[in-house]
Amino acid sequence: MTSVLAELEARREITRLGGGQRRIDAQHAKGKLTARERLEVLLDEGSFEEYDMFVQHRCTDFGMEDSKIAGDGVVTGWGTVNGRPIFVFAKDFTVFGGSLSETHAQKITKIQDMALKNRTPIIGLFDAGGARIQEGVAALAGYGEVFQRNVLASGVIPQISVIMGPCAGGDVYSPAMTDFIYMVRDTSYMFVTGPDVVKTVTNETVSAEQLGGASIHTTKSSIADGAFDNDVEALLEIRRLVDFLPASNTAELPELPLQDDPDRLELSLDTLLPDNANKPYDVKELITKTVDDADFFEVQEKHAANIVVGFARMEGRSVGIVANQPMVLAGVLDSDASRKAARFVRFCDCFNIPIVTFVDVPGFLPGTAQEYGGLIKHGAKLLFAYAEATVPKITIITRKAYGGAYDVMASKHLRGDVNYAWPSAEIAVMGAKGAVEIIFRKDIADAERIAEHTRKYEDRFLSPFVAAERGYIDDVIMPHSTRRRVSRALKLLRGKQLENPWKKHDNIPL
Repeated sequence: MTSVLAELEARREITRLGGGQRRIDAQHAKGKLTARERLEVLLDEGSFEEYDMFVQHRCTDFGMEDSKIAGDGVVTGWGTVNGRPIFVFAKDFTVFGGSLSETHAQKITKIQDMALKNRTPIIGLFDAGGARIQEGVAALAGYGEVFQRNVLASGVIPQISVIMGPCAGGDVYSPAMTDFIYMVRDTSYMFVTGPDVVKTVTNETVSAEQLGGASIHTTKSSIADGAFDNDVEALLEIRRLVDFLPASNTAELPELPLQDDPDRLELSLDTLLPDNANKPYDVKELITKTVDDADFFEVQEKHAANIVVGFARMEGRSVGIVANQPMVLAGVLDSDASRKAARFVRFCDCFNIPIVTFVDVPGFLPGTAQEYGGLIKHGAKLLFAYAEATVPKITIITRKAYGGAYDVMASKHLRGDVNYAWPSAEIAVMGAKGAVEIIFRKDIADAERIAEHTRKYEDRFLSPFVAAERGYIDDVIMPHSTRRRVSRALKLLRGKQLENPWKKHDNIPL
């Protein structure tokens, strides 16, 4: 028995070295951790249970039968994050460059199946060069099996991808179908075809960073939800994200011990808005002063910054926050902002996370670029997402809510549960100047009459009371009481039950 135990430990030691010390040193020289080191940071100490440590590929072509390494380029298993179970896989770049083989894929699909069966989140750490070319269609079939499981798990369990090195070819599509993608600056990149192929086909000369680095995917393409400076920071922030998410679409929301008084009044909010309605303010100040302990986990911070989305807590329970940002493009809705918010709203609805919406929107962004780029359909995505959502929806209009954008931003007409407005709210088809110039076009040359018409229009329409008179606003509240009113509304709505008509699935305007 002693010899058997010694052999087991020897095999484990060899397997833990992956591709060997030389390749581990090369990984460290690039500023990157190894697959197992990453799992040690991500998971609670001592909680990782590894599966399929000794699996090897079965390829016999191109001399591969003479090159086998236990584990086959991916480390899989489960552990805990702050005591909560999480299934994980981490691609090991030191073994065949982390490339995906048939058995490599089978290790991942086993974990995907277990995660779905047990209704437990799954996190994938990517650092690989794509399919293992020597295996041909067997590797491609492996990708297909992984992709199918991504789709089946979508909306059932949270799926998170962290890109921590190269992620190219078929490897990019699994992360693309997960709920969140995070990258590491300067050491990670994602693209379907690399710089060499681009050069050959299109004659464009571009670096890996310019083609698919974190700076591109967090700003221009919106593929990534965020980026961090190094592996350790990325993994610690993923731990923080996991704390906001339920285990599945049927699990209770995570709840932390309450430290922040839900009835706390925030008097500084009474002076947050500038006297001039055309001057901006930072909506993130409103968010952090309303939620528990000023703790706000923003998603896609660098993309479409005219709308802010992310997770926070109220009375210790997770909520999703959506807010127009007057500091960027006056908070106007454009195609990018609409898509960004729509996806976030749909994620929250999938996992029964209540949505709190702060509205200060002057409308949709005009111009040929937006219209040619499909603003109508992109704006409809956000409208569709809010209208479809059955989770508790609480809306606070702080200032402008003009035109169709008023309807889109979680209005009472899209089944908003509790809709509040600050006394400064302006709810109208458009601003006073534009409205008066249309309604009283005949008086356009008379400055005094236009001024009088403008004053009357503002008195009649640019206030929350017209909407309140019709029941479209449930109450006009003082800004300093926002936290207390939102907390009470969320507590009221914990037992909300609402079902949409049966359908195989909807047909959101993609």
